[in-house]
Amino acid sequence: MSSLQVSPGELTPAVNLIPEKGIFRIEGKSLMDNPASFYKTVKDWFQHYLEKPNPSTHLEIKFEYYNTATARELLEIFALLEKVAHSKIIWHFLEDDEDMEESGQELAHLTKVPFEFRPY
Repeated sequence: MSSLQVSPGELTPAVNLIPEKGIFRIEGKSLMDNPASFYKTVKDWFQHYLEKPNPSTHLEIKFEYYNTATARELLEIFALLEKVAHSKIIWHFLEDDEDMEESGQELAHLTKVPFEFRPY
């Protein structure tokens, strides 16, 4: 399966989905007014990944900031990961950023994928 790598933009995150290296990351800012088109590629990639996933899949999310429209897109990605055995979301947040930690906790309650919280 091919990798998906997207460089970050002013309002868009970096995406690194490299199955052969076990790297699954989305990081930066996600502030688009309509993120559906940006995340469609990511969701399509994960849909294809479901056909032959790695033995374990750890998606690392490390946002500086994201908007509520992005949260809806993330939940759709997490729904796909619910179908992958041994999947986990690793939610990174600045140690003193309580809002980002709480945002991750809210998302964790809306999915069956286990979350791990890592302050940095």
